[in-house]
Amino acid sequence: MIVGVLKEARAGESRVSATPATVGQIRRLGYTVVVDPGAGAAAGFVDSAYESAGATTGDAATADVVLGVNAPEPAQLDRIRPDATVIALFSPAFDAEMTEDLARRPFTALSMDAVPRISRAQSMDVLSSMANIAGYRAVIEAAHEFGRFFTGQVTAAGKVPPARVLVAGAGVAGLAAIGAAGSLGAIVRATDPRPEVAEQVRSLGGEYLSIESAEAEVSRTGYAKEMDDGYKAREAELYAAQCLEADILITTALIPGRPAPTLITAEMVASMKPGSVIVDMAAANGGNVEGTVKGERTLTANGVTIIGYTDLAGRLPAQASQLYGTNLLNLLKLMTPDKEAGLVLDWDDPVQRSITVVRGGELAWPPPPVQVSAAPAPTAPAAVTEPRSAKTQMTVRQKFGGVAVAALALFLTAGFAPAALLPHVTVFVLAIVIGYYVIGHVHHALHTPLMSVTNAISGIIVVGALLQIGHANTAVTVLSSVAIMLAGINVFGGFAVTRRMLAMFNRS
Repeated sequence: MIVGVLKEARAGESRVSATPATVGQIRRLGYTVVVDPGAGAAAGFVDSAYESAGATTGDAATADVVLGVNAPEPAQLDRIRPDATVIALFSPAFDAEMTEDLARRPFTALSMDAVPRISRAQSMDVLSSMANIAGYRAVIEAAHEFGRFFTGQVTAAGKVPPARVLVAGAGVAGLAAIGAAGSLGAIVRATDPRPEVAEQVRSLGGEYLSIESAEAEVSRTGYAKEMDDGYKAREAELYAAQCLEADILITTALIPGRPAPTLITAEMVASMKPGSVIVDMAAANGGNVEGTVKGERTLTANGVTIIGYTDLAGRLPAQASQLYGTNLLNLLKLMTPDKEAGLVLDWDDPVQRSITVVRGGELAWPPPPVQVSAAPAPTAPAAVTEPRSAKTQMTVRQKFGGVAVAALALFLTAGFAPAALLPHVTVFVLAIVIGYYVIGHVHHALHTPLMSVTNAISGIIVVGALLQIGHANTAVTVLSSVAIMLAGINVFGGFAVTRRMLAMFNRS
């Protein structure tokens, strides 16, 4: 089968659906790859790079599987074969006209922006990939417009205060923005109706601003839900107070399948300091800020810049293309169970079913709901098949039986073992008890370094084994040698794990 990589026809689009790196991996799945001439030029990938990866240049729209970033233009759709499969960002939840057009065409259309937010689909989650890039780029755009330091400085010429950044929404894009702004030295604050993101915000160095509400609960879908009027009123009070202090405001709030909620009113914008910058990342869906112009940069009467760019991810085209291409590659891997059979659409797979807009010319949108729980849903207690008292009594009997067996073993050991063994058994039992209570009260975040360093205690075993290895008894010598080998692995392995763990926090 032939996979075609389209050249994007939408004005200003710089991304491409496959890079030379992903083309090579697509070919290893058994496909032949054809790329439109100049398809990757805007992202910095020349035709010769694709040819070096094993692709050829030609009309990608006539391939068996057609890959694109945005929905192909009508002229491209007209050239697609009746039995082909087209994979792109069709946005069926927002573009009803495009969905109706696809339903009149005799091919299969899969929309990458409809990938369900479940664990096994994370490697295909285009929205998260692009949101991560867009969040980072939003801070870069804000810094460019702000024109001042993000970090605070004390110099001989005077003191420069750090910039204050407020991020509305701590999803993938919001967390990327928090990390980028914090790394530049800004004071970062963030809000989100999902209480579970508080720890994530703090882990990136930001301050989480909570809004107390009975509706606030752990998200079951990974997305924030629309809140009640009481919550919105308290939220508006918070934003009004924060806008007076913020130098940079980045909004990311979206509700799946709905227009973006308005968080920042014109009065709040008017209260901000001259020179402040707002980046409305929800501009494509209507915007979170009054006064946002989709795709444009506007300047308010009080000197506040509002950025409504909808191509933030595309402003880093090479990285965006690589991540998007990898998402597509992972989908092709899922849909290619056999190299000989080529692309196969599994209608029983919730991931493939969810992204199918049109199947063989028949409308398949909207898909059935998928269980996308970010937290385990409450389950009904299992039926009790026996009296609770009998079950509890059986458990108690088992416990007492175990204690009785252990006591008998200890009694036999004390009665028949050499006298020199008893002090060692006593120390061993006390070590188990003390170790259990000490390690049991260590914070879970310290378990890995604790485990690694604790392995060094095996050095005691090494010393003891070295003292015994020269014993005249062959069995003792063999056991000592094995003890030295195993304890040595434990010691060196523990420090190797610690070294690798610490290297993860090294910028270089």
